[in-house]
Amino acid sequence: MARKYIIIVGCGRLGAILANRLSKEGHSVVVIDRDADAFRKLSPDFSGYRIHSNTVEIAALREAQIERADCLLAITDQDNVNMMVAQVARTIYGVPVVLARVYEPAHEIIYHELDVKVISPTHLAAGAFLEALEDSF
Repeated sequence: MARKYIIIVGCGRLGAILANRLSKEGHSVVVIDRDADAFRKLSPDFSGYRIHSNTVEIAALREAQIERADCLLAITDQDNVNMMVAQVARTIYGVPVVLARVYEPAHEIIYHELDVKVISPTHLAAGAFLEALEDSF
């Protein structure tokens, strides 16, 4: 993958793993989180930028230079926050690639209407359990 400018909203376990890996691969990464302690999950080698701010604030996205973003990952642990950030990224700033984590499967249709790709831990886990169950019989 060519070098990209990537904004990650949410620096929990998943956000930190993605930020560390994408930074290591040479991408420009900006991580936004409302909890300053969350940035401790980033490796010492993380070469990106950290923004401590409310994740739904437009000012935080502007500080992250969202207009330059090739991709935005909305991966907080709150579907409503992810939906709001993803919608702003797609409709206001025209970010070409927007991906969002969504826990509640019923919310997925809203993301699809916004042309936002979703990753559903609920569906992924269900698939893994069903596959393991099939392998067990």
